[in-house]
Amino acid sequence: MARTKHAPERRADALSRERIVDAAIELLDHEGEDGLTFRSLATRLATGPGAIYWHIKNKDELLAAASDVVVARALADVGGHATPKKAIRSIALGVFETIDAHPWVGIELARHPPPTAMLRIFERIGRQVQALRARRDTQFTATMVLGSYIISESRQNAANARVQDPAPDRADFLEKIAARWKELDADEFPFTREVANQLREHDDRAEFLAGIDLILAGIAAGSAGSR
Repeated sequence: MARTKHAPERRADALSRERIVDAAIELLDHEGEDGLTFRSLATRLATGPGAIYWHIKNKDELLAAASDVVVARALADVGGHATPKKAIRSIALGVFETIDAHPWVGIELARHPPPTAMLRIFERIGRQVQALRARRDTQFTATMVLGSYIISESRQNAANARVQDPAPDRADFLEKIAARWKELDADEFPFTREVANQLREHDDRAEFLAGIDLILAGIAAGSAGSR
C-alpha cells in the first residue's frame, strides 16, 4: 500500500522576530508599504501567516519594528566625534542617507505618537545639544527644531528623487526650473529671481548640511547671549 505524501510541515519555531523584520525591510524597500502584507511576507519566508502573527501582532507593529531596526543601524554607524557639532552633522547625514535609501522610513518617523525610531534620533540629538551647553530652558526646543528639520528635509529629498519616473537629468531639471524663476514678475518675486542662478548649482546634500549649520549657529548664539 502506497504511503500518502505530505507537504513539508511549516515550523513557527524556525522563525524569529529578527528574521521577520529583516524580510519586511527587504519587501518595503522593493515594494513599498502597500506591498507589505503578511501573506507576501509569509511567501518570502516560506511559512504561513499564522507563524508570523506569533511574533508580530499586526502591520503597524511590523512597520514600527522595521523602522526602528533601520534607524538603529544608521545611528550605530555614527562614530564618536571631537565636537558636538560634528556629531550632530553626522547624525543628520546618517538619517538623511537612510531615508534616501529607505523612503518608507520617513513616513514611519512622522507618525503619532512618535515611534521608538524617532525617539532614538531625538535622544541622540538631545545629548549633543546638552554637550553644546545650550541653555537648559532652550534644549528641548533646539532638539525639536533640529529633529523636525532633519526628518522633514530628508523626507522631501527622498520624495523629490522619486517624483518623476524615469528620473530626469539633474542638471537639465535644475536649469529648467532656474529659467522659469528668472521669468517671474520682477515686482512680485524679486528675491526668487535673484537666487535663480544659485539653483543651477544646487546640491541637496550640501544645502541640507548648511541648514544644520544655521540652526547650530543659532543655538550657539543663544548660549553665548546667556553668559
